[in-house]
Amino acid sequence: MLIIPAENTIDWKRPPWVTLSLILVCLLVFLFYQGGDSRLMVAAVDRYLDSGLLELEAPVYENYLQRQLGDQKAVERMMDLQAFQQARARNDRAGLAWHLVMDRDFYQYMAGNRDLLWSTADRQRWQQQRGTIERDYIAMLSASRSGLIPREPGLAPLITYQFLHGGWGHLAGNLLFLFLLGFTVEKALGAGRFLLAYLACGVLSGVLYTLFSQSSAVPLIGASGSISGLMGMYVAIYGLRSIRFFYFVGFYFNYFRAPALAVLPVWLGKELYDYWFAGATGIAYLAHVGGLLTGAGLILVLRKSWFQVEEVFFEPGDAEQAAQFAAGYARAMDSLARMEFAVAESQFVALWARYPDRPVLLTHLYQLAKLRPDLPGYRRRTLELMEICLHQQQPERLLGIWQEYLNYGEQHAPLAAADHNRALFASLRTDNLSLAERAFARLRTAGDGELVDEACQLLIREFDKRQQGAKASYYRQQLRA
Repeated sequence: MLIIPAENTIDWKRPPWVTLSLILVCLLVFLFYQGGDSRLMVAAVDRYLDSGLLELEAPVYENYLQRQLGDQKAVERMMDLQAFQQARARNDRAGLAWHLVMDRDFYQYMAGNRDLLWSTADRQRWQQQRGTIERDYIAMLSASRSGLIPREPGLAPLITYQFLHGGWGHLAGNLLFLFLLGFTVEKALGAGRFLLAYLACGVLSGVLYTLFSQSSAVPLIGASGSISGLMGMYVAIYGLRSIRFFYFVGFYFNYFRAPALAVLPVWLGKELYDYWFAGATGIAYLAHVGGLLTGAGLILVLRKSWFQVEEVFFEPGDAEQAAQFAAGYARAMDSLARMEFAVAESQFVALWARYPDRPVLLTHLYQLAKLRPDLPGYRRRTLELMEICLHQQQPERLLGIWQEYLNYGEQHAPLAAADHNRALFASLRTDNLSLAERAFARLRTAGDGELVDEACQLLIREFDKRQQGAKASYYRQQLRA
């Protein structure tokens, strides 16, 4: 069973740069830093077969696996034993050697019990041959150098292990979940806090895994603990809000909605069940548990300080905003149709405050204000709409609004000289000199001498271009005056 939160969609206007960078780093580490691992492992197996250690270690290995069938790793060791016996039945020497060389816990077992396992001569031969393989090949593997080895813990491996992966499938699966979860958590926390939280989840999940596997020599690698931390953070960010989850069971998949935090115990229960009973080889279930608990804990405990969720995170997305706008707009238009003008105006005012990028709302407010040209609201809406027309380069519309105001509102609250000056410029842009002269007359009445002189010069130039000397002379006289 697989359950993935799917509440948010990515906003490419604000790309998740840290998430994308983490994906890129993991990919580059796998391609270049880990790129030589396959060659080293093949060389280690070849050297092992040439050394004659297979005949020395194989009987010990089978006995070692059989003795472990009663402990917590019984299912896992049973699978190892069956695979080993099948390889031996096929006389697959390379397969047998692979099991013996790559089982790090078995190597530690032999190193700790070599005095009991072999005679002096065999022990010396084992130490020499195995020592060479360990030093020249196994110790050079990326997992040995940078993985988190529980029996040899260190500070640096708690960070570096998060960027190593065991194969293309391991890498692709982790990067997919990193992308699906990371862009939402990064949007909620911001880039810097997201990176800090991501690494902290990896560190603490590694610590928990180490505490319960102190004797293990198997390196822990992969971003699974960090990504489990993202899952914990994701649901903690939404808290008890009902969000959408995608689930996959067998061949069936679908979506369901549930309070976000309600899914956290389900995830924890699944990981703990698998740790105790499933026994799937190579999966660090306790690292997943550590990541889930760390991620959820960071948000629930520190969401008002270090890991505060940004306010913009809970704003609706584009599709949701469009749906909300459409619903609000329909209600306001319905009020207009019922001639409930006061109600409609309040609805349009609320929409305009929330959606200032939709000038159609201001158009409706202007038309409503025009019903009472004697009130100050008409002048205010006229100036706002003229400003919109100016920015959207709609001179004809600006002139239409200006002329309407002259007819209905000028007698109640005259426009300023700068407002008439805008109409003059719009008239010249549309090559409407009669309106330009009308705007000049209003401008001169408003009494701003500096604007009057500038307008005269513009009109003189325009009439001179058209060889209308009388008009040009008139405005020269106005300029001199």
